This record gives sequence, structure tokens and C-alpha cells, in this order.
Amino acid sequence: MATDGDLYTCFRAMIGVKMNLISETNPRFWLTADELVSSSELVIDRPKGSRHPRFSSIIYPLDYGYLDGTGAVDGGGVDVWIGSLTDRAVVGILATVDLFKKDSEIKLLIGCTEAEMQQALETSNSESQSAILIRRPVS
Repeated sequence: MATDGDLYTCFRAMIGVKMNLISETNPRFWLTADELVSSSELVIDRPKGSRHPRFSSIIYPLDYGYLDGTGAVDGGGVDVWIGSLTDRAVVGILATVDLFKKDSEIKLLIGCTEAEMQQALETSNSESQSAILIRRPVS
């Protein structure tokens, strides 16, 4: 008989495969995300090393901000994590659920290395928030 842990692991694996198939079969999503970034002003309101305004235990490992003139479910702009790569392509997204704010949204990962994507994911899996990473397929 399968345990809850086994079922959870199996479910996460199935979700991961499904998400990879979705992202690989819709390259237009990534091109549209790139266009949104290139046509918007990047505002960094939480520089690398700064603390979260409400949760002081959270320190931002990368620059974090939003795209000015865009909209998100929380009423602000589309959130972004900005990595160290000079190419400002969207390399992935974080899909988040936040029990404190009672919302769910995506955060664009711009110019991030694999290690930086993992740092953003780890930071987004803290306090009342949980996240998954969806990587842009390598072409």
C-alpha cells in the first residue's frame, strides 16, 4: 500500500511532467513574456541583500521588483526576479500561492542562471508562500 509520502512524490512528478509538456509545446508564451519585459520599465524596489518589508528574516538573494505599467492580481505590477546574465530574456517563472495575502501569481525570472533560479525558488518557499519553478525550454 502506498503511503501519503509516496503519493505526494508521485503527484509532484506527474505535475512536473505536465508542466514541462505545457511549456515545451507553447514557445509563444516565452516570446510574449520577453516582449512584455522589453516593452516595460524594470523597477527594482528590493535590491539584492535587502530584507522583506514584513518578514525581516527573508533576505533577497537577487534584485527583485516589478514591471512598471503592468498589472498583477495583487494590484501591483508583474513581479520579477533579476539575475546576473546580461541577456534579459525570461528564463523561467515561479508560480506562487501566498496564504498571507490569499493570492496566487507568477513571477518572471529574467536573466537568471540555474543557481539564481534556485535561490529565487527557495526564497519564494518561505513564510506563508509556496512556489514551483517552470523553466523555459532550451532551444
